[in-house]
Amino acid sequence: MSDLNLTTLTPWLEAHVPGHTGPIEAQKITGGQSNPTYRLSTPQGPLILRRKPPGVLLKSAHAVDREFRVQKALADSDVPVPKMHALCEDDAVIGSAFYVMEAIEGRTFDSPWLPGLTPNERSTMIDSMNRVLTAIHEVDLEATGLTDYGPTGNYYARQLDRWTKQYHATQTEDLPDMEALITWLGENMPPDDGQRRLVHGDYRLDNLIFAPDGPRVIAVLDWELSTIGHPYADLAAVIMQWSMPATEQGRGLAGIDRAALGLWSDDHFIDTYCQRRNLPGIDRFEFYLGFCYFRMAAILQGVKKRALDGNAADPERGLQLGAYVPQFARQGLEATTR
Repeated sequence: MSDLNLTTLTPWLEAHVPGHTGPIEAQKITGGQSNPTYRLSTPQGPLILRRKPPGVLLKSAHAVDREFRVQKALADSDVPVPKMHALCEDDAVIGSAFYVMEAIEGRTFDSPWLPGLTPNERSTMIDSMNRVLTAIHEVDLEATGLTDYGPTGNYYARQLDRWTKQYHATQTEDLPDMEALITWLGENMPPDDGQRRLVHGDYRLDNLIFAPDGPRVIAVLDWELSTIGHPYADLAAVIMQWSMPATEQGRGLAGIDRAALGLWSDDHFIDTYCQRRNLPGIDRFEFYLGFCYFRMAAILQGVKKRALDGNAADPERGLQLGAYVPQFARQGLEATTR
């Protein structure tokens, strides 16, 4: 079951997605906390629909039109993405903007320790994850028409300002660690080194689809936070996620014997990334890591607020994730001394 209005969606789909007709069945995909996602079943095969959530939203949040644009632009690049079928910006159809894309059949993993696989399979899959991250950061902005996909100027200054405002707009309790982290980031920002690249904004294992029978990444999902910015934010986000608890909610590798399982160390992932991009190394990585903790804390605070307000895609899970805000703030401060 789903909350989609299939009576109005069906004629729109038939008019805008060639080769697909009704009757349509829809199933909401649970687990996500950004734009609600649905699997559509049509007589010709499955499709995926992503929409803006209902309710009052923060300015610039849940921009499905941007998700659609960037994935459509990447269709012929080295970055694997689903085929984009159609975008609808008419709220009258189902109550909010949405887009329809190809349903990619493959394997997804919520747990970064990749249970059930061999050490060699795990290592090869992390290598593919690293390669695709490099491909994102090497996208030719002119060839893909994405030169205007984000503003110019210092990416971190822009992001710090944006997420600080959104954090304070959704704040539900006082967190001194978060305020201290915001202050530290503002006072320790590296000078702009001129790297202006496509960034995913939420690059992690559970936003990737792997081939059904191999270690290759065949699709990168959830481009809601993508923009033109600084690539080290994506890289540091991977390292940040691995530092979290190895639980269903934490989805990290804390306490895991990575070497025994064939999982890469932080340094191996960073070094391989630098080799692929012909970089000598990364100075002041602690800033980029602290920034990622800050941004994730701000994002999860918004998830928590939407859950409390009844607007979250999955309210129960939204509250569970929101409980991690103090931990991200604390670990962000700790990362600044890494």
